[in-house]
Amino acid sequence: MPIGVRHRASLAVGITLVAAATAFLSASAWSAEAQTDTLVVDRSFEIRTSDPQRAFEPTAAIVDRAIYDTLLTFKGGDVSHPLPMAAQSFRASKDARTYTFQLRRDIRFADGTPMTAADVVFSFRRLINLKGNPSFLLAGVKVSTRGKYTVVLRSATPNTALPAIVANTSLGIVNSKLAKRNGATDAANAAKADKAERWFNSAASRGAGSGPYVLRQYSTTSQIIVEQNSRYWGPKPAFERVVIRNMVAATQFINVQRGTHEVAIDLSAQQAQSLRNNSRVGVKTQPSTWVFWLFANNNPEISAATPNKRFQSAVRNALDYPSFTALAGAGAIQARGIIPSMFLGALPPGAAVSRNLTKAKADLAASGVGDQTFTVEYPSDLTVNGVAFATLAQRVQANLQDIGLKVELGGVPVGTWLDKYRNGTMAFGLSLWGPDYPDPADYLAFMPGELVGTRVGWPKGSDPTLERLAARARVTTSDAARAPMYRQIQQRLNASGPYFPLIQPTQVFASTKDLRGAVFNALYQVDVRLARPAG
Repeated sequence: MPIGVRHRASLAVGITLVAAATAFLSASAWSAEAQTDTLVVDRSFEIRTSDPQRAFEPTAAIVDRAIYDTLLTFKGGDVSHPLPMAAQSFRASKDARTYTFQLRRDIRFADGTPMTAADVVFSFRRLINLKGNPSFLLAGVKVSTRGKYTVVLRSATPNTALPAIVANTSLGIVNSKLAKRNGATDAANAAKADKAERWFNSAASRGAGSGPYVLRQYSTTSQIIVEQNSRYWGPKPAFERVVIRNMVAATQFINVQRGTHEVAIDLSAQQAQSLRNNSRVGVKTQPSTWVFWLFANNNPEISAATPNKRFQSAVRNALDYPSFTALAGAGAIQARGIIPSMFLGALPPGAAVSRNLTKAKADLAASGVGDQTFTVEYPSDLTVNGVAFATLAQRVQANLQDIGLKVELGGVPVGTWLDKYRNGTMAFGLSLWGPDYPDPADYLAFMPGELVGTRVGWPKGSDPTLERLAARARVTTSDAARAPMYRQIQQRLNASGPYFPLIQPTQVFASTKDLRGAVFNALYQVDVRLARPAG
């Protein structure tokens, strides 16, 4: 399971542990003639299904972004500003509990059926009642219609993240009439009664979505093909078909150099560097949305030493942050706070913590625990975006030894590590957080008494000032007001919290130079709707 998840059962949004052999499909599998109207996306598959209300893996997001419309969307690489898609407008209540969406009235599904609010309500209730991996996205949310083209979402608690959440492809809007005829249901017992998954994963479902493409071929081990929806309500897509192929990074590296209109998503920073001078390939390296962080448990029953604020300050000031980014390679950056740099409310570069060995040594001496030995615990068999936890732990050890702190390494298999971390019994460890959705509200989990706060022994009431600030952020809907609140939260965490953000690793995105509009998106990987031939 992903490190920071609430209910997800799959390794989603970035951690891809693909151990099985991957089918090899060379670039020559498509003729030169076919490739002039075909977009090829190479990705190491982790897809389980393309049924939008069941799917919650990166490969599924590529497929479902092509087939299904969502109320809102993100454009290009921007995941901080949701934009209209099926909804032409929306408004939020002052308490951030009620959101009202007005639908476009010209959208038709691929079989010609007009989209109405009933389709949105069916799709969202099905998501909730399937009780699958993405169901948590609408936890505590009730969905209803108000007329034929108005959808109302009512959250039991303030939920400023809902605009970002409805842009997720798991909330893709399906043709309710057609889906019901093929076994789908949004009833309370949908987890057992819904029989439509196989249909959604077949070409027979071509009328299920209203997006620019329909499903033509589906395999979780070799390739998935979508082709143009002739009844698409919007601008005609640039390519007649998109082929998403299951490829390991080594094969992607070869194919993107030989291919036409091709994208490679899983290359390493080292592979990216070797492509820099290739005249046929464009390579972009950028920070990932993953954040690696170190923590010291605040629970005195777990450790008498790690809750010590002078000890925590010593650790914070002893870390040589540029050395961690160097480990991750070109494109990685220091994590300025717990919120990734591309999200609303992220801290500016100048706000990042800097190493101060003089202060670190003074704090360690004042802590009274400097003579103890501390064990840094981490998943020894896990590498994410080219960064191995084992290597990161060794660098933490070396940094802390610079101030005279005795540190041992405690690497264990990821499953063992994860159980201990989630149980809140880890005193000093390395962790990772990947966003459940691209909104800073997701990071309120780090507050005292919340999901991550509880795991690091930080109960509710531990920091009333911080908690009051988080409570205000939770109900503020204006982005202009939210952004400074989340920056204040992170500044306080950086000054006195039990977390020590380290790095955002490198995300590599490579594409042939005969493409335009193909960019990495943290939510969709690549929005194939926007890709077009260059020139």
